[in-house]
Amino acid sequence: MEILVVDDEESVGRIFAQRLRQEIRSGDVVLHFVTTGLAALEIIHLRRDALGLVLTDINMPGMSGFELLSRIRTLAPGVKVFMVSAYEGDEFRRKAIDLGADGFVAKPMEFSELRALIAQVSRPQA
Repeated sequence: MEILVVDDEESVGRIFAQRLRQEIRSGDVVLHFVTTGLAALEIIHLRRDALGLVLTDINMPGMSGFELLSRIRTLAPGVKVFMVSAYEGDEFRRKAIDLGADGFVAKPMEFSELRALIAQVSRPQA
């Protein structure tokens, strides 16, 4: 499965690559990491048929995760999108769901939770 992670902190990409090292080596996961919403839209435009999951931070300079989510829903409506934020308030969750997010993940992310999410998204839909 191809996963796109969008976060303005470059260290996040290294953490994902390290924590998902086994899945990447086995070919079960192809990881794309970008630091801006515009770069994310480029990847989505090119890889929308292959992408299975987008994990995007909410608070980013330039284009927020919420704006990115709205654009993804237009460009690639079938891609699963989960919002990621250190702010766990109900307001963020509600806005994410209202804008079409498939879910919300709190930072710091538990990678066991991410692996379960990947398994869930990878399952064929009935």
